[in-house]
Amino acid sequence: MLKVESLSYKIGNRTIINGVTISLRRGELLAITGANGAGKSTLISLLNGEKTAASGKIMLDGKSVQDYEPEELARKRATLSQHNAVNMAFSVEEIVMMGRYPYFTGKAREADQIAVSEAISVCGLTTFAERSYLKLSGGEQQRVQLARILAQLWDQPGGLLLLDEPIAGLDLLYQQQTLAIAKALTRKGFMVIAVLHELNLAAQYADRILMLKDGRRWKDGSPAEVLTALDIYSVFGLETEVVMSTKTLTPYIIAKEIRLAADEFNSMIVKEIPVKSQVI
Repeated sequence: MLKVESLSYKIGNRTIINGVTISLRRGELLAITGANGAGKSTLISLLNGEKTAASGKIMLDGKSVQDYEPEELARKRATLSQHNAVNMAFSVEEIVMMGRYPYFTGKAREADQIAVSEAISVCGLTTFAERSYLKLSGGEQQRVQLARILAQLWDQPGGLLLLDEPIAGLDLLYQQQTLAIAKALTRKGFMVIAVLHELNLAAQYADRILMLKDGRRWKDGSPAEVLTALDIYSVFGLETEVVMSTKTLTPYIIAKEIRLAADEFNSMIVKEIPVKSQVI
């Protein structure tokens, strides 16, 4: 279980995360959403140890994350970041094998090879296994990084996967597949926290949604509880229509069109002159 109590983070005098408290049980997928600058990625960075909180506690399986040895924690928690800089021409298989480094010294074991092979397969990368990572598209590289963190916790049910915008840059198929993989793992006891901008995908796959505003927890609950037209407008400033499925009780968000006239914000565009209808 993950327990986060009164977590705060500041840069100078500016508070980025303000007293956020959340909990996550084994078998749950929590989606974090909110407008740009709400603190979503910062919260992930606090949970993965990249940033240090000004105050608050993070407990994983009843133990402070600060009390774990690095290798022990690496077997319980894995992070997919937005940016993964790789400058050397490692193969896809070599990148994914990096996820197994906490489990062996020197030579990979059979269990490590199996984890890597299966993670590569489920991410649709089998035909790319020997290809240089640097020769892949951005979306393909994203899938390689996903396979790497999956391999890291492959044989660790109850592990925590932290996914920071995991579907950014992916096409429709792999957006769905990525979240389907995460959801399937939660059914086996894994815990998943994913930062998502696509509210309809959050509604489709998440058990709970944490909506942030200005670094604070605005709302935390089921998709039906959180994704209301009022809350979406309060957080994003966008008018929407929310349709609830009577079969699944899953909300579907339809954004109302924003209509702009270019000559109202671009002074260099000549206002259109109405064309008079001609009488023939």
